Amino acid sequence: MKSSDLGKEVIKKELPLIPKSPGVYRMINHKGDVHYIGKAKNLPNRLKSYVSEKSHIIRTERMLAQTHKIEITTTSNESEALLLEANLIKKFRPKFNILLKDDKSFPFIYIGNKNNWPQLAKHRGKKDKNGFYFGPFASASSANWTIKMLQKIFQIRVCDEVTFKNRKRPCILYQIKRCSGPCVGYVNKDDYKNSVEDAIKFVSGESREIQKNLSKQMEEASEKLDFEKASVLRDRIKALNIIQSSQKINEANLVDADVIAGYKESGKTCIQVFFYRSKQNWGNQSYFPRHDPDQNISEIMSSFIMQFYENKNVPKLVILNHKIKDKKLIEKALASKEDKNISITIAKKESKSNVILIAEKNAKESLNRMLYEANNNKNLFEKITQKFKIKNGVSLIEVYDNSHIQGTNSVGAMIAFGEEGFIKKRYRKFDIKSKGAEKDDYAMLKEVLSRRFKRALLEKGNYLSLPDLLLIDGGKGQYSTTKEVLYEFGLYDLPIIAIAKGKFRNSGSETFFHNGKAFKFEKNDPALFFLQRLRDEAHRFAISTHRAKRKKNINKSLLDQIEGIGSMRKRALLNHFGSARAVESASFEEIKLVEGVEEKVAKKIYNFFHE
Repeated sequence: MKSSDLGKEVIKKELPLIPKSPGVYRMINHKGDVHYIGKAKNLPNRLKSYVSEKSHIIRTERMLAQTHKIEITTTSNESEALLLEANLIKKFRPKFNILLKDDKSFPFIYIGNKNNWPQLAKHRGKKDKNGFYFGPFASASSANWTIKMLQKIFQIRVCDEVTFKNRKRPCILYQIKRCSGPCVGYVNKDDYKNSVEDAIKFVSGESREIQKNLSKQMEEASEKLDFEKASVLRDRIKALNIIQSSQKINEANLVDADVIAGYKESGKTCIQVFFYRSKQNWGNQSYFPRHDPDQNISEIMSSFIMQFYENKNVPKLVILNHKIKDKKLIEKALASKEDKNISITIAKKESKSNVILIAEKNAKESLNRMLYEANNNKNLFEKITQKFKIKNGVSLIEVYDNSHIQGTNSVGAMIAFGEEGFIKKRYRKFDIKSKGAEKDDYAMLKEVLSRRFKRALLEKGNYLSLPDLLLIDGGKGQYSTTKEVLYEFGLYDLPIIAIAKGKFRNSGSETFFHNGKAFKFEKNDPALFFLQRLRDEAHRFAISTHRAKRKKNINKSLLDQIEGIGSMRKRALLNHFGSARAVESASFEEIKLVEGVEEKVAKKIYNFFHE
């Protein structure tokens, strides 16, 4: 009996119980982990194909061999099944599915409209504020550049409400002509309102019309001998001309479209997504989906599209460089999600073909860079293996560091590096909990390592897999502490390297400790630079985590420490007294006067500050 026959037997037993309807099926291994998710128009027919076909590709054979259980979810139609499949793939991240690493939201530009002086800002997350949203932008830098241009031309405020209401004189943005100074009344409401409306038109792609209006207003101001206003309008027109000449206006005249190009080489794929909105290119982003080397580009792009748009708005037009599987079904599924017509096309016309060629070129260049980096990283792993005589190969390194100030806000940090670079999703931070460990680097390291590896051993399959090498920032003491913790958990074969700075803490004079020996590198050795880079990234992450914790604690109110004081009472107290310090100075009778604070609670607050 072939190993794949085990999975076939599981499917055979379940087939009589499966209804003839569209839906999603999940293949589950002996650990209870979902290792493949698929969708079907007719569930029994799709699952029968796994049983009836005599030979499968190697990937399917492996998948069936590991299948111990089948679970299904029926849907009302195939489009719904397709959307559910994409959602579940993102949730469970099965090893045999094509997976998109996409854990971030794209920035938008927000222009408010609820008050007399609307604000211009960058926005991520839910669009729950009253106003106009423009995007998505491929990166924060793309959104920031556009905001900067809008400031130069239309001089709209970017400060928050609190700052705006409490300013007594204009900030530096007024001095450098990026704000019209509405906070101190340097611009009247009608003029500011017109500027906001023009900014909205500009981001909507109506820049030529705005230029005509500004020119007309400048001429009118000149005729009325209002040369100050005319000079301001002249400067805006200049800025607008500069932007129009530098802006990437797309020749395909794409109003609301994403251009998606995939390129595959050496068993890896890069997919480039270009965002075109209001006839402007709002940037592009590279993606490297995880897949089996033998999967074709059409199949990869089909899966990519559904996972990519699972949590994002879909434009009216999506232009591709490859034909995809189930194109009509994907269009229908996305249309039902967005409640509007969605068109997916393969670039054919000359102008659209040029746009897709640019995206394809970017995909190819990004993939080549990634492959070069991966190959370079493999070479560096090999050099480290040889230098320290590590028995097994290295493809995943974890690096540890601590950060604190005189024992306060103590944190431990862990970063990870693999063949394709830093693995941000494996980064972890640890708030130090052990009493007395806050000032002791060895105790901190011991707590961090104990917590990390205890979870790894107790929660196999649900926590981070073990690395091939540990890199510790420190000397012999840190090395011994790490070794002691690993031996407690029976991890005798997990290699450790400790990196200690030289006598004068100069970069390049580091000493490395491994298996009771001290090692040095030549100052220009690439392997030394690599290990320094890992150490520095762990240090950066530890410092940034420590600063975030310190800032959070600084911002914490004394009222948070009083048991029974919730957010509503806290807000009432702060609104009444102005600050926590003012509450501390208040008498019992004064605290009783606060709305929502009854006598019993007032007594508790007073006693907290005065006992």
